[in-house]
Amino acid sequence: MKESIATFGNGFLLACAAGAVLAVPVLRMLTALKSKQTVSEFAPETHQVKQGTPTMGGILCVLALVLSLLVVGEGPTPSWVGLWVLGFALVGFADDFVVPRLMPGKRGLGWKQKFGAQALLALLALPVLGWEWSAANAALAVLVVLFFCNAYNFSDGLDGLSGSLGVVLALGLGAIAALAGASGWVALCGALAGCLVPFLFLNAPPAKVFMGDVGSLPIGAAFGIAVCGLLLPHGAFEWEGWAVPGVALLSFVMIAELVPVPLQVLSVKLTGRRLFLMTPIHHAFEKRGWPETRVVFAFVLVQLVVAVAGVAISARLCP
Repeated sequence: MKESIATFGNGFLLACAAGAVLAVPVLRMLTALKSKQTVSEFAPETHQVKQGTPTMGGILCVLALVLSLLVVGEGPTPSWVGLWVLGFALVGFADDFVVPRLMPGKRGLGWKQKFGAQALLALLALPVLGWEWSAANAALAVLVVLFFCNAYNFSDGLDGLSGSLGVVLALGLGAIAALAGASGWVALCGALAGCLVPFLFLNAPPAKVFMGDVGSLPIGAAFGIAVCGLLLPHGAFEWEGWAVPGVALLSFVMIAELVPVPLQVLSVKLTGRRLFLMTPIHHAFEKRGWPETRVVFAFVLVQLVVAVAGVAISARLCP
């Protein structure tokens, strides 16, 4: 356990330090590129003041994450994960910057192109994880990676929300990885927590920069591949059953962020009625009159509670 704590700490500190050094240069670069947030017409009215705030701040997180994994990661898997997440960052960059520049009037990639690119990259998780190529393994990798990738992407909607949730999620997942003795995934979780701290400093309300898809997609994908590696170290049908309840609890807020979105779309298409005031679900609380800071506090508090509960259950069930 001491070795796991040291591994987590090394990954955290290196990613945090790298992010701190890169923070100001990245912010200046984004300002020079005029990478500005375009607030959706469907967002709450209070979000219109965010129009024009620099976006793509997630570049800071990705660079710090990859650097930490290349230096601290034990064994080949963390290093390959660092390179693998860059693919998701490129998809996010196309969505945040390339498409809006080349096609004025479009906010980014269409959902088919975005999901298609994510699914192809998710398939590449199989060799990174050391899984055999099979239909079951491919389906599981795509399902888990795309779930976390898009759930975390949806959480990037309020000042300080995605970063705070990510830090707590990484701490909880890192603790479960330490119980499993999976040093590579411990290093990844440490780097994930560390890379988000400098970004949180810039994203604290009122946000000076937003994460954008260039950051939320790769960070979400990193959480997804970590979950795959912990629960299914050898592929489909070889579950680490003791870790499933804890990871499921830990993922509660991500489930709450993702699941209402397709349900809302389906309901509107089939019945013309909304199931929720607004999706992603954090916006529904804003619609009910909650201040943005209260919504963020409540969501992070829930994430902290389920993280502690998930780690406690895992510690009790760990063989």
